[in-house]
Amino acid sequence: MSGTSDGPAPAADLVGPAITESYDTTSSGTSQPSPLSDDPSLTSEDRLLTPPVDAPALTMSVDVPSLTPSVDAPPLTPAVGTAPFTPSAGPQPVSFGAAFTAAPLAMAVVDREGLVVTANETMGSLLGTGAEALVGKVAADLLDLSSDARSWHAYREVLGGRQAKLRCTRRVKHPDGHSLWVQVTVTPLPEAEKAVLLSVSDISARRELQARLRHLQMHDPVTRLPNRTLFFERLSAALEADAYEESGTGRIGLCYLDLDGFKAVNDTLGHRAGDRLLAAVAERLTRCADEAGHGRPTTPLVARLGGDEFALLVEDSTGTEQLAELAESVLEAIQEPFDLSGQRLSVSASIGVVERHAAGTSATGLMQAADTTLYWAKADGKARWTLFDPERNAHRMTRQALSSGLRPAIERGEFTLEYQPLVGMEDGRVRGVEALVRWHHPQFGTLTPNRFIGLAEEDGSIVQLGRWALKTACRQARRWQLERPDEPPLFVSVNVAVRQVWDSDLVADVAETLTETGLAPHLLQLELTESAVMGSAGRPLQALQALSEMGVRIAIDDFGTGYSNLAYLSRLPVSVLKLDGSFVRGFQYEGTDAHPNPADEVIVEAMIQLAHRLGLTVTAECVETSAQATRLRRIGCDTGQGWLYSRPVPPDRISELVEGDGCRK
Repeated sequence: MSGTSDGPAPAADLVGPAITESYDTTSSGTSQPSPLSDDPSLTSEDRLLTPPVDAPALTMSVDVPSLTPSVDAPPLTPAVGTAPFTPSAGPQPVSFGAAFTAAPLAMAVVDREGLVVTANETMGSLLGTGAEALVGKVAADLLDLSSDARSWHAYREVLGGRQAKLRCTRRVKHPDGHSLWVQVTVTPLPEAEKAVLLSVSDISARRELQARLRHLQMHDPVTRLPNRTLFFERLSAALEADAYEESGTGRIGLCYLDLDGFKAVNDTLGHRAGDRLLAAVAERLTRCADEAGHGRPTTPLVARLGGDEFALLVEDSTGTEQLAELAESVLEAIQEPFDLSGQRLSVSASIGVVERHAAGTSATGLMQAADTTLYWAKADGKARWTLFDPERNAHRMTRQALSSGLRPAIERGEFTLEYQPLVGMEDGRVRGVEALVRWHHPQFGTLTPNRFIGLAEEDGSIVQLGRWALKTACRQARRWQLERPDEPPLFVSVNVAVRQVWDSDLVADVAETLTETGLAPHLLQLELTESAVMGSAGRPLQALQALSEMGVRIAIDDFGTGYSNLAYLSRLPVSVLKLDGSFVRGFQYEGTDAHPNPADEVIVEAMIQLAHRLGLTVTAECVETSAQATRLRRIGCDTGQGWLYSRPVPPDRISELVEGDGCRK
C-alpha cells in the first residue's frame, strides 16, 4: 500500500492492521482444521483450496532446489512458473502443482529471505506481469508491505517462523496505471519447506462499495453536504495534537449558523420548498468557503448539522479577522433573494463565531461555545454574526449556576434580610424600613437582589422566596414592636413580584403571615413595580383590592420609569408612590460647579403635588446628600430613603439607629 486513499473509506481500512494467529504448523497423521479454513475473513476462493475438517490429512510439500539441495535427491524439473508438489500422505497421489497453477486465488511461495520462489498465473495477472517474471523478486516490494511499520514487522516475524499468520490490506499500482486494493495473507508452510505461502485477493470492488456506502452515510441527502457525523469526525481529527503541532497555525475557527424564520417557510410553502431552500443555501455556503480558501492551504469544511443548522469549519485559522470576513460573506450571500421554482424568497441567518487555539480545546467545548454565541446573535436581533466573548460566557455560566441553585439555597437557608430605613423628611425620624433580601452564596459571596431576583421570577422560585421574605420581615417588625412598646411601631415594606400574585394566593399568604406573627396589617407595606401595577386587571387587581381592604398598604416602586399611566392611579388601591432614583439623582449638584436644572425640580414637584391631591404619600429613593434632602423637603416630599440616612443593615443595627436617632444626625 502506498499510504494514500483513492476515496472515502473507513479509517480502519486505510491501513489494515496486522492480524496474527498461532497454530501448529507441523504435519501429523490425524485430521486437523486448516488455519486458513478457520479464518472467517477469507473469501470463497480461499476456502476452495482448504480441505474439509474431516478430509484425510495431506501435506503440501514445496521442493525448492535453491533452498534445500540434497545430494541423494534426483534432479527436479519444475514446470514453468511453478514448483513441483508431491503428496506426503494420502491414499493416492494428487497433482497439487496443477491446482496451484490453475487456482483463481493469486498465490506465491516466498522463501525465508523474502524472495518469490514460484507464483501462479493468477498472481502474475493481478500484478500485470507473467508468473515467470515474479520469480526472484522481493515479495514485500511487489505488495508494498514495507510502507507500514506494523505490518512490515509482522511480515518479518512470519518469515522467521516466529509468528503464525499475517493479514493486511494494501493498495498496489497496476502497470496500466490504475490502483488495486488487495488483501494479503501470509501463512507459513511446514517447517521443512523453509518458506511461506503468500495469497492475494482483489478487494477493489468491495472497497468501492464501502466507499459509496460511507459517502451515503456521511453526507446529507438534501444538500449533499457532509453531515453531523462526518463533521465531528473531521473536527475531532483537527483537534488531535498531531494535526496542529507539526505544521499550520495551531488555531481553529468555526462559524455556526441557522436560518432566521426557516420554520415559517416550511409551514407556509411546504417541506419541498424548505428542502429546495436548504439546497440553495448549501450552494452559497460552499461558494463562500471556496472563495475563503482561495490562496490558503485549506478550504473551510461546510456541513449541515441538521434542520436549518450549518457549520463552516476553518482549520489552521489565522485569527478572528479571518472568521469575521467569512461570517460577513456568508451573511451577504444568504441575504440575497432566492428564486425557487418561480418563488422569490428572502431569508437571513444568525451566526455564532468562535476562534481559538486548538491546544486544550475539545470538540464538545468548541460546539458549546459556538452554540452559546449563536444564541447571543439571535438574542441581539438576528441577521448578524456575534463573536464568542469569554467574559460574557462567564456571566452566562454564573447566571446558569445561580438559576440552578436558587431552590436548594432557599431550603438550605442561604438567604437573609437586611433593612434600610425610611425616614421622615421633616423630622428625620425612622418611620419604617424596607426589607432587602441577600443571598450568601458559598461560591460567589453575598449577592444583592439584582443578581438573582430576575432568575427567580423566570423559574418560579420567586414564590417560595417571596413567601419566606414576607414571613421573616413581618416577624422582625413584630419583634421590634415588642422591644419598644412605648414608641411608635415601625412599618416594614416588602417587595412583591407580579408572579407571586399569579402563581400563588398572595392574599391568603399575607393573612396567614399576619395572624402567625401578630403584626397589625397597617404595619405591612407591599411594594410592586409600576409596570406590574399599572397593567393590573383581573386577578392581580382583585388581590390588590383585597389586601387594601385588609388594611395593608400598597406602594408603587420605581414610579416615573414605566407606563406612568395616571388614569390607573385613581382606580388602584395605592397608598404610596416611590419616586425612582433617577429623578432624585438630578438634584445631586452639591459641591460641584454644576447649576441646578429647574426642570428636575418642576417634574418632581408636579408628581408630588399630584400624589398628594390623590391622597398618596411620596417616598424619594437614592437620597445621598443633604442638598438633595433639603430640596426634596422644600417641595413637599414625605419620606426619604438612601445612603444619606443609612445603607441596608442587619436588624440589630436598625434598633441602634432608632434608639440613637442616628438617621437625623
